Amino acid sequence: MSFGRNVHVAKAEAAEQKALSAKDATAYEHAWREAGRLWERAADRETDPRRKQQYATNAERARAIADQPQVIDEAAETTDAAVRSPVN
Repeated sequence: MSFGRNVHVAKAEAAEQKALSAKDATAYEHAWREAGRLWERAADRETDPRRKQQYATNAERARAIADQPQVIDEAAETTDAAVRSPVN
């Protein structure tokens, strides 16, 4: 039983984090679409009109991001590779 908490909000936020850490384009797109679906479910179950609108906006944003190609942060990857490689 939930006491005033919308569990889909936390699930949507987790899906967004998963999308941000995705290694390939398919996983990236799938995670953003899942986040959009979860934001939509959160909006459907929300009673506060302000939060309902915010969640619906988040759903639209997540779906729009899923339609765009994944941008890889090469600077972060080179930093990660430098940390992982042994220094002699």
